[in-house]
Amino acid sequence: MMMVSSKTFSSLQLFTLFYLFTVAFASTEETTALLKWKATFKNQNNSLFASWTPSSNSCRDWYGVICFNGRVNMLNITNTSVIGTLDDFPFSSLPFLEYLDLSMNYFSDTIPPDIGKLTNLICLDLSSNQISGTVPPQIGSLAKLQSLHMFDNHLNGFIPEEIGYLRFLTDLRLNDNILNGSIPASLGNLNNLTILRLDDNHLSGPIPEEIGYLRSLTDLRLYTNSLNGSIPASLGNLNNLTILRLDDNHLFGFIPEEIGYLRSLTHLDLCSNTLDGSIPTSLGNLTNLSVLYLDGNHLSGPIPEEIGYLRFLTDLQLYNNSLNGSIPASLGNLRNLQVLSLQQNNLIEEIPSSICNLSLLTILYLSRNNLKGKNLQCMGNISALQYVIMSDNNLSGELHPSICNLTSLQILDLGRNNLKGEIPQCFGNMSGHLEVLDMQHNNLSGTIPTILYLSRNNLKGKNLQCMGNISALQYVIMSDNNLSGELHPSICNLTSLQILDLGRNNLKGEIPQCFGNMSGHLEVLDMQHNNLSGTLPTTFRAGTLRSFNLHGNKLKGEIPQSLVNCKEMQVFDLGDNHLNDTFPMWLGTLPKLRILSLRSNKLHGPIRTLGSENIFNELRMLDISSNAFTENLPMSLLQHLKAMRTIDQTMNAPSDEGGEYYQDSVAVVTKGLELEVVRILFLYTTIDFSDNKFEGHIPSIMGDLIALRMLNLSHNGLQGHIPPSLGRLTLVESLDLSSNHLVGEIPAQFASLTSLAVLNLSYNHLEGCIPQGNQFHTFDNNSYVGNDGLRGFPHLKGCGTEGNDSESEKTDTGSELDEESNSEFLNDFWKAALMGYGSGLCIGLSIIYLMISTGKPIWLARIIVELEHKIMMGRRKKQRKQRSYRRSK
Repeated sequence: MMMVSSKTFSSLQLFTLFYLFTVAFASTEETTALLKWKATFKNQNNSLFASWTPSSNSCRDWYGVICFNGRVNMLNITNTSVIGTLDDFPFSSLPFLEYLDLSMNYFSDTIPPDIGKLTNLICLDLSSNQISGTVPPQIGSLAKLQSLHMFDNHLNGFIPEEIGYLRFLTDLRLNDNILNGSIPASLGNLNNLTILRLDDNHLSGPIPEEIGYLRSLTDLRLYTNSLNGSIPASLGNLNNLTILRLDDNHLFGFIPEEIGYLRSLTHLDLCSNTLDGSIPTSLGNLTNLSVLYLDGNHLSGPIPEEIGYLRFLTDLQLYNNSLNGSIPASLGNLRNLQVLSLQQNNLIEEIPSSICNLSLLTILYLSRNNLKGKNLQCMGNISALQYVIMSDNNLSGELHPSICNLTSLQILDLGRNNLKGEIPQCFGNMSGHLEVLDMQHNNLSGTIPTILYLSRNNLKGKNLQCMGNISALQYVIMSDNNLSGELHPSICNLTSLQILDLGRNNLKGEIPQCFGNMSGHLEVLDMQHNNLSGTLPTTFRAGTLRSFNLHGNKLKGEIPQSLVNCKEMQVFDLGDNHLNDTFPMWLGTLPKLRILSLRSNKLHGPIRTLGSENIFNELRMLDISSNAFTENLPMSLLQHLKAMRTIDQTMNAPSDEGGEYYQDSVAVVTKGLELEVVRILFLYTTIDFSDNKFEGHIPSIMGDLIALRMLNLSHNGLQGHIPPSLGRLTLVESLDLSSNHLVGEIPAQFASLTSLAVLNLSYNHLEGCIPQGNQFHTFDNNSYVGNDGLRGFPHLKGCGTEGNDSESEKTDTGSELDEESNSEFLNDFWKAALMGYGSGLCIGLSIIYLMISTGKPIWLARIIVELEHKIMMGRRKKQRKQRSYRRSK
């Protein structure tokens, strides 16, 4: 047995001790460096990092830290809600780091050049943060790097050429940033690259020919940039490519025949460019293709027969080109097809009956072509169909009852064709699922089904007396026409009627007394902006009435107290009439009332409550302006407005989707202009007591209504000081106290009203210094005119020391810019902020558009086109999200 000398043994011992010492020392250095970096986090109370302490073992105990041989090898703190920067990250102290994942946090600022010191790094993921600045060229020093993810940040500048040095790189994702410049040709050196994502940036210039050298590439996405030039034929070399997305750029020229060599391709998207020429027949070789988008180009010629060879195709979109010829019958072979979109081309001849073989088809768009022939009788066999839009063609023949078999159908648009005959009676049974039925501009005859939707035309003449005979009618919407004459009592026979909208016509005469009895089944009664006169019906009874709008008529007399029976009432608008009554305090007992407008009537007297604690609890808009109310402002009423006392962040505006065709509208006044607000945002709270005969002080309790966004007390006889409590109205955007008898100073608390865009304190007796800062630098002299005692900006009279006056002058120029921006803000005040209140009027059943008039309702055609676009873009956005690498690997 060989003996080891004592000298050799001692040397081994010494080496071992030295090795252990250096490892322990290095680990201590790494621990200290990471703790120093953690100390820069802005959220130090993050529980996930509670284990990061000097006394614990960093390799064993620390969250996200993995060591190898006592050295930090992996740091993974993805999705830990860290708020910080990389400025103090210990790049130099972590020489053995191979995996660094800081994704899905709140890191900001730039990437330091020292990142190039992590020379052993294999995977780097900084995605989904708020990092700005450029991609540092020192990235090129990370010679071992295999995966580089920096997507979903705020990076700008060029893509550094040095990335092309990373020969081992397999996955490069810089998408969803604001990178500009061209794609560096050096990326062609990345022979091992399988995924290249540069989409959703501001890149320009041509696609480098060298991209075609990346034969390992499986996923190439360059969409949503400003790339130009032609598609390089070299892309045909990418034999392993499964996804190719070049859509939404400025590419031009022909589609290369070589694209047809990519036999592994499953997703090809070249849409929204300016490509021309014909669709290459070689695309028929892409037998694995499931998605083909060539829409939104300048393609011409026929649809190749070979497209019908793509048996796995689920989504084919060729719309908005200049394709001609007939629809190839071979498309009937695409048994997996779910979306066929060929609209807005120059296609001719008949629709091939083979289309009926597509049993999985859900969307069929063929509108705006020159297709002719009879409507397909076999279409009723495609049971999955949800959207059929074939308008603006030359289709003829009669509607076949088999269409009624399409129980999933939501939109049927056959408008502007040459269809004839009667509408099948079974169409009435489709109301449970059909949302839009458009058959305008045809030659249809016969009777009308149970829904009458004729709004926004130029229809004239007297209201149909025979309408009461259509006993099944549920929705009558004939607003925005030129209908005249009187309302006929036979309408009261429509016991199934849920919505009656005759607003904005020229109807006259009295409202039949029997209309009050309809409140038992009617949900919406809208006859605003007509010439109706006389008194209101007095026989309203309990039921489903939710919206009652007679604004802008010539009604007189009192408000009938039988309306108190309508417990579902949410919108109540009798504004701009000739009603002569006291304030109807009993309306406060309606538990769901949100909108109350009685403006511009002859209402009078003091406002006194009934003593109940549960009145007007849900009220969010109260407008009693331009009446003759007297005495003090109703403090007891203000105490009950619970919905105005809280800011409920959990309540959201209703969605635009859902087939909702009636939308509430209420007239409001802002900046002296009367605007009609459509789809009232129920979170938007307003009080308008202006132009009455109120007197006394402004109650300080009004400062408790913190949800208010508009408050108007102008043109009254109010006295005393402005209560400082109004400074608590932090959401208020418009405040008008003008034309009263207010005295004293403007409360200093008003300077904290940072949302204030309109302020009018003119024509009072105010004095003292105008508050400075924030929004007060944006108000001009018109806000204060008629108050001779006020001093300070924007008055010429100085306020305070000479230095302060100088400061006011310095801010004058800047405030002009702010004033302009606030003016733009107010122009969109009611357009952008006031969204739908309509969810309270959801009728539970889909409403069908039925257009059989001989007029030209261009607006509906636009709705259908926009609806097509919205559906297609919505589907495409959803598919992009599903296919994009975001939150999982």
